[in-house]
Amino acid sequence: MKLIKSFAAAAALAFLAACGAPDRIAVQPPVISETVRIGFSSVEVKDVSLPSYASADEVAQQAPDGSLVTSKVLWADAPERAIGLELSRNLAKLTKRRVASEPWPFEEDAAATLDVRFTDLIAGTDGVFRATGQYFVGVYEARERSGLFELNVQYDADGGAAAIARARGQIVLDLAKYVARNGLR
Repeated sequence: MKLIKSFAAAAALAFLAACGAPDRIAVQPPVISETVRIGFSSVEVKDVSLPSYASADEVAQQAPDGSLVTSKVLWADAPERAIGLELSRNLAKLTKRRVASEPWPFEEDAAATLDVRFTDLIAGTDGVFRATGQYFVGVYEARERSGLFELNVQYDADGGAAAIARARGQIVLDLAKYVARNGLR
């Protein structure tokens, strides 16, 4: 019986491979070599909000006419979840503070909450990965703050999904630095 199950599993994998199952790509986190001081001992990163095209599974590029060209390569993780985790990880490494994405895993509430809403998050066929949007820092019984961001990262537009994934990793790190310096001080 065990041999039959193993054979059936191998046959199913071979069938999926023959059907051309899409490749998946993960974002490799960029190296963080600096520290940014913030005014909070802990930060909860709320679920990020992405435009529908940026939350799709397919890796996409935006052509000069505004149309989106999707590849057959899929993101390895759901973009909203992955970007929230990347942002939390980057902020924790940059600030050396307790940072976690929603839901907050600790007993004591976070000193501040961070809500990030992207207006755009797209790789252009012109070799520029763009991120625009707004962030909100919530602080219990203190001065809350918000700000706009507009970030760009150059990348190899002919480098395929791997180049886009590297650019996305860099732009999320750049956003973490920007928010730490401008919203969490």
